[in-house]
Amino acid sequence: MKNLLVIGIGAGDPDYLTLQAVKAIGRTDAFLVIGKGEEKQDLVRLRQEMLAEHGRPGHRVVEVSDPERDRTSPAYTESVEDWRSRRADLFEDFLRDDLGPDETGALLVWGDPSLYDSTIASVEDVLARGRVPFEYAVIPGISSVSALAARHRIGLNRVGRPVTVTTGRRLAEGLPELPEDVAVMLDARTAFAGVAEADQAEVDIYWGAYVGTEDELLLSGRLAEVGPKILELRAEARERKGWIMDTYLLRPGRRVLSRTPDA
Repeated sequence: MKNLLVIGIGAGDPDYLTLQAVKAIGRTDAFLVIGKGEEKQDLVRLRQEMLAEHGRPGHRVVEVSDPERDRTSPAYTESVEDWRSRRADLFEDFLRDDLGPDETGALLVWGDPSLYDSTIASVEDVLARGRVPFEYAVIPGISSVSALAARHRIGLNRVGRPVTVTTGRRLAEGLPELPEDVAVMLDARTAFAGVAEADQAEVDIYWGAYVGTEDELLLSGRLAEVGPKILELRAEARERKGWIMDTYLLRPGRRVLSRTPDA
C-alpha cells in the first residue's frame, strides 16, 4: 500500500517545523512540491532548505505548477471546488506515477493543513475516486495565526471568551455582531480598513506579514492610529516582493463593530 503524508511545515521559519514533521520528512521517499509562480520562489526555496536539512538520502522531489484559480468569479464556492478538483488531479498523478509500492510520499503544507487550506479536501477527493489505493496521515503545523500571536506575545483569546478565525472575504461581508476577538487570514481586501471610524479608536490590531521569515513585518496598536501605516507597509511590501501573506487579530473594546456603508 502506498502512503501519503500531509505535513504542516509552519508559517515560514524553518524552525517552526515540529519534531513530528521532521521525522515525517525523514521517512519520505518522494515529495510533491507545488510551485506558485516566479513571484513566490522564496516559498520554494524555503521548502528546499527544509528537505536538504531533514530529508533522507536519495529522496525525490517532483515539482508541478499550481492550477490557475479564478479569484474574480462571483461564484466563489464553485471556483474553489474547481480549483481543488484540479489540484486533486495533480495529487492523483503523483501517487500513481511517482510512488512505488509501499513507498511514502508527502505534501508540504504551509502553516497547518487543518486551517483554511484545501489540501486535505483534495486528498479526500483522490481517495473517493478509488483509482489509486493509498493511505494517508496528517501532521499538524504551526499556523500563521499561532505564529502571529507568539511574535506579538499575546493570547488569541481573552479570559473566558472565544476568538473567531475567519477570512478577509468574510470579514468584508460583515463583522461579527458579538464583542469577540477576530483573527483574520487571507485578506487581499484589507478588510480592517472597513471598520467604521468611530470604532477604530476602540479596536486594537495586531498585524504581521511574512511572519517567521527574514522579511517579517509586525505592527500593533489602535486601529485608528496604525491602520494607515499598515496599508502603507503592505503596499510597499507587495510592490517589492510581488506578493504578500499577512494575518492579523482585531481586538475590539466596544460591544459591536460596525462597517461604513461604502466599505
